[in-house]
Parts: sequence; structure tokens; C-alpha cells
Amino acid sequence: MFSLSRRCLQTTVQIRRFAATSYESNAHATSTQGEQHIREKLTEKFNPTSLQVQDISGGCGDFYAITIASDAFKGLPMVKQHRLVTETLKKEIEGIHGLQVCRIFSWC
Repeated sequence: MFSLSRRCLQTTVQIRRFAATSYESNAHATSTQGEQHIREKLTEKFNPTSLQVQDISGGCGDFYAITIASDAFKGLPMVKQHRLVTETLKKEIEGIHGLQVCRIFSWC
């Protein structure tokens, strides 16, 4: 758990430096269909300044880690932010075993 928090903190620091000028995404040719689908839904809904979606189940699509930064989360409590993400992915969540969401602040 500590390493996850530390990783999110490191990502937050990186995003704060570049959030005003760039959109970060981990979209690349080796993304799975599930990663691409989740990335598309979140991009459409939240217009994120940074988005990373990773299948951490070894490629079988059972567990995803999502790191997202969006102005849509500004001023909202963490629970509400997570609820917005999970509501957006409601259909996808039905078919997977786990979802890890780490939100980062692009507006700091």
C-alpha cells in the first residue's frame, strides 16, 4: 500500500510540473483492448490532463490500475471523485475483479 501512495505522489509531482502544457497518456501500441476501452471512456467523460490505465492482472483483464487527473475533480472530495470514475466504468467493472483508482491534482 505504501508503494502505491509513493508512486501516486511521484506522479503528482511530475504532473504539477507539466499539467499546464501537456496531456499525458500511457496509450501505446501494446495496450490491451480493455485498457484502450477504459481510456476512451474516461477521456470522453473527464477530458483528463493526465491518464494512465494499466492492466495489472498479467494481461487477462481482471484488474486495472487507473491514475487520472482532471479539472472535473476540482473541489470534490476524494470519495466523490472515485464515485464518478466508477459510475463511468459501471459496465466494465461488472466483468472485472478489481479496480484501483489513484486521482492526482492537475490544478495545483
